[in-house]
Amino acid sequence: MLLGGIAVVSLILALLFCVLGQGALWAGLLVFAGAYLVLMLIAFLFLVTVCNLVDLEKEQEEDDPFYRAVMYLYVEALISLVLVRLKATGLEKTPKEGRFLLVCNHLFLADPGILLHCFKKSQLAFITKKENQQMFVVGKIMHKILCQPLDRENDRAALKTILKCIQLIKEDKVSVGVFPEGYTSKDGKLHRFRPGAFKIAQKANVPIVVCTIQGTRQIFKNLAKLKHTDVELHLVDVIPAEELKGKTTVEISDRVYETMIADLGESFRAEE
Repeated sequence: MLLGGIAVVSLILALLFCVLGQGALWAGLLVFAGAYLVLMLIAFLFLVTVCNLVDLEKEQEEDDPFYRAVMYLYVEALISLVLVRLKATGLEKTPKEGRFLLVCNHLFLADPGILLHCFKKSQLAFITKKENQQMFVVGKIMHKILCQPLDRENDRAALKTILKCIQLIKEDKVSVGVFPEGYTSKDGKLHRFRPGAFKIAQKANVPIVVCTIQGTRQIFKNLAKLKHTDVELHLVDVIPAEELKGKTTVEISDRVYETMIADLGESFRAEE
């Protein structure tokens, strides 16, 4: 939508230049290119400006609709800019009512953006490593949409993050997304999960939405060659809250792992 709007405005300006100014076609093309670049710069400066207004030290208690809308707009534009062709399947199984815990394998830094784009109506907020709060622009927006930082070196702080996510779901503020491997897979395989995150679904009494993603590891490599990257997102299964009762988090973790492997294929199983 953002890139399309910029292209339309640039085209209108170029047509006006050619018609009213009786300019040559090549001059109109230059006007189009110049207008497009200027409008892209304005869009970037707008994003930086609104993010500079965010105070990371101030605790965020509500999902900010303005920053979430901005995030959706720019994520959609970024997906187009990096030449991603996205194919999502199974999204019709997304719970229509109530919150949920979404889990997915993690291959590349673009994965959260893909998931946010595909689950726009679900108000996803991710558990993310605390270092991501310092990322340019991204950290500020994550803060405003209730993404929760996780200190993997501090068990007490990590438990506090889990409890906060349970609270957010119970208060119907967001659904929570987590990459249960705990890190980006360096070899592309699915590594064993950290089971603690599944406690969120149990304690909040919500279903687990199981997803897999493929293709994102090739985005930058293909972009350098000006090639498209085919990315697939599968919503594989939704495990009802009732089926989590009486289970240990390790049992839930194993079930989710095997569900993902069944979709990805045995070649993705990591030898631990």
